[in-house]
Amino acid sequence: MPWKDGYTISDEKSMSDEIIKWPQKQRCVATIVVDYSIQADQDGININDIQRQVAEYGRKIEIWNLLDIFDKYEMRATFATPAMIAENYKESMREIVHRGHEVAAHGYKREDVNLLEKAEEKRRLDLTSNIIEKISGQKPVGWFCMPRQKDPFAGGTLSPDTAELLIDGGYEYLGNGLADDIPHYWVTNFKTRQNILTLPYYYHFDDQFFLMFPPLGMGCGLENSKALLQNWKLEFDATYKRGRYFSIFIHPYLIQWGNRLEILENILAYIKDFNDVWNPTGREVTQYWKDTYPASSFLKLKESIWKDYPGSLS
Repeated sequence: MPWKDGYTISDEKSMSDEIIKWPQKQRCVATIVVDYSIQADQDGININDIQRQVAEYGRKIEIWNLLDIFDKYEMRATFATPAMIAENYKESMREIVHRGHEVAAHGYKREDVNLLEKAEEKRRLDLTSNIIEKISGQKPVGWFCMPRQKDPFAGGTLSPDTAELLIDGGYEYLGNGLADDIPHYWVTNFKTRQNILTLPYYYHFDDQFFLMFPPLGMGCGLENSKALLQNWKLEFDATYKRGRYFSIFIHPYLIQWGNRLEILENILAYIKDFNDVWNPTGREVTQYWKDTYPASSFLKLKESIWKDYPGSLS
């Protein structure tokens, strides 16, 4: 548990632009996260979800198209994958790794872990790790809790125990955090300084909020693919100027259609026009950040800031 409920992030002030340096004098980072999953409710994916035709198309066909597109632009991605998807699409798991990408964990079946007891959450976390490693041949070091339709928060859902369980389970990073636009340390214990590195996520750069056709009563029913591309380009330009961390999040079953794939190719081509942009996987950027900005030197913990006071919000 965090030492103060609701305050689990380490620093009250982010790192300034001039402090941040990337390998080989690269100007900024551009990462791609593929949410290799499908829409599910709080209980997670079931067999009916997997057998839906649009989901089948997104994984059977477009996962291969995505891999070819990444090859075309010499870009690498991190595939956030639930164990249930890995079990049903073993060939694609192996091909993802073969082509130089990373497979990260995305829960056992993309369920809301807040609904689980700690022991059950741990059991599913360990099971997920073993399944992904066995199928892909790559031990997952990253964990994602991406948002689902009807989630109360757009940043996804974590339980009070998730971060500690990930640390105990040998995970190196949490893949989607809203607290900063650069990698940052999520602290679970003030006294011991226990933490897990967290990579940036922001829903403005997640395709599902632009390409998901909402049911009646939940939205306008229109997609906003042009707005998505505009967001991506404007954010990349700003990130490049400042030298920080840019990331996009895509879903195969949403980005699969021709005009949407063109949007993806457009942003990848745009990024490749710059010859000083680093495109790491989550595993690689995590290792670099921990080596260059270790928590022992860069993690700021001031009791006056984080201590729980009577009458405070927590």
